[in-house]
Amino acid sequence: MAAFIAKQMVGDQLKSVKAMGGDEGDKEGNENAEEEAAAIEEARREAEERRKEKHRKMEEEREEMRQSIRDKYGLKKKVKEEPEAEPDLDEGRVGRKKKTKEELAAEANEEDDDDDFAKFPTNLMNVGQSHSLK
Repeated sequence: MAAFIAKQMVGDQLKSVKAMGGDEGDKEGNENAEEEAAAIEEARREAEERRKEKHRKMEEEREEMRQSIRDKYGLKKKVKEEPEAEPDLDEGRVGRKKKTKEELAAEANEEDDDDDFAKFPTNLMNVGQSHSLK
C-alpha cells in the first residue's frame, strides 16, 4: 500500500513535468493509470471477498463448537429478544427527538389558542385605565 501511495505521489510530479514537454506521453500515462486503477480496484474487491468468506467460515466453526458445548451440558441457546415498542434511543444522542405529526398538529393548535389570550390582556389594561380616569 505504501508503495502504491509513493508511486502516485511521484507519478503526479512526473506527469506535470511531461506536460511541459508535450502531450505525447500524457495519453499513454492516462491509459496506464486507468488500467492500473482498475487492476487495483479488482484486487481490493477480491481481497474483501476472501476476508468475508474467511470470517464466515470461522463463525460457522465457532457456532458448531458452541452447539456441541450446549449439547454436552444441556444448555439452551439464548434467543435475542426483539426490542419492545420503542427503545430508548435518546441515550448518547446529540439533538432532540423528532416530533410526530400529531405532536406538530397539537403544537399548532396551541399557538392559535395562545394568540387569543395575547389579545385579552391588552384590552383589560385599556379598560382599567379608563375606569381610573373617571
